[in-house]
Amino acid sequence: MTTVAVVEDNPDNRLLLRAILGDAYDIVEYDNGEDALAAFARARPDVVLLDISLPGMDGLQILARIRDDAALRTLPVIALTAHAMAGDREKYLRAGFDDYLTKPIVDETLLLRAIARMLTVGG
Repeated sequence: MTTVAVVEDNPDNRLLLRAILGDAYDIVEYDNGEDALAAFARARPDVVLLDISLPGMDGLQILARIRDDAALRTLPVIALTAHAMAGDREKYLRAGFDDYLTKPIVDETLLLRAIARMLTVGG
């Protein structure tokens, strides 16, 4: 089964993502970047949903570490963030995210389509 890694510190957001995605994907969850990166080194997921505002290492720092790692460089990473100011989408895509979705997830079809696109493009 396709594995989607959720890196999100808010348990309610992780619960919602599990409810939306759990029937279609194998979900692995991390509440911080250190644990996520250590796990990715052992077992690479197929897609990552990465919160931007995390304790310790933020989403941009985690993404930089992913892109610097030859084994993870092509891993599809979707920014999942409450940052929804004008220009944020472009900023995060320029930083190297493959896609950008805002929280809260109101329309789950946007999330499902974004993941499907990442899987089709192949990471």
